[in-house]
Amino acid sequence: MEFSKYLKRVQNLSLIKRKIIFWAIIIFFGLILFVFWVRNIKQKINIFSKEKISEEINFPELEEKIKSLPKLEIPKTEIEEDLKKLEEIKKNSE
Repeated sequence: MEFSKYLKRVQNLSLIKRKIIFWAIIIFFGLILFVFWVRNIKQKINIFSKEKISEEINFPELEEKIKSLPKLEIPKTEIEEDLKKLEEIKKNSE
């Protein structure tokens, strides 16, 4: 059967049946692409050796660099003291 005849047969089906066919095709191709993606990831993981990765990252040097970074500190605000002063002012004004 030619593809155009098959396509016309599908077009003549009810909307629900066309949607089922459409989603079945989408899921089928999605699964195929997912399988290829997983195989590709497995190959890439097998290519990289653990020693090579640790050499590239250089963990001890990286740890020293992280320790030498300046520490971020939030300056302490005197919010509590200011609130106490405002409460005293409020009490005094009443």
